[in-house]
Amino acid sequence: MECKLSLNEVLSKLNSWELTKDGREAVVKEFKFSDFNNAFSFMTSIALKSEEVGHHPEWFNVYNKVKIILTTHDVGGLSEKDVMLGQFIDNQYEK
Repeated sequence: MECKLSLNEVLSKLNSWELTKDGREAVVKEFKFSDFNNAFSFMTSIALKSEEVGHHPEWFNVYNKVKIILTTHDVGGLSEKDVMLGQFIDNQYEK
């Protein structure tokens, strides 16, 4: 089972993620692309990785924007799974 991490510990390992404003222990980041095709390709790469590691983000897509929320429901907050997936997401965005 995953261990719960502090918000500061998670944020120190991720690039420009923020605490959600809905009162949950979750982090959020918004990404912008040149068009829908690039946004959807980005989401597809994350979906494949999420299936591989068994940890799935909450996300919202409108045309060229993708908003991603990470949290680990099993621990009621944030875990190393969120750090790992957040780092993967950041690396995919930088490509």
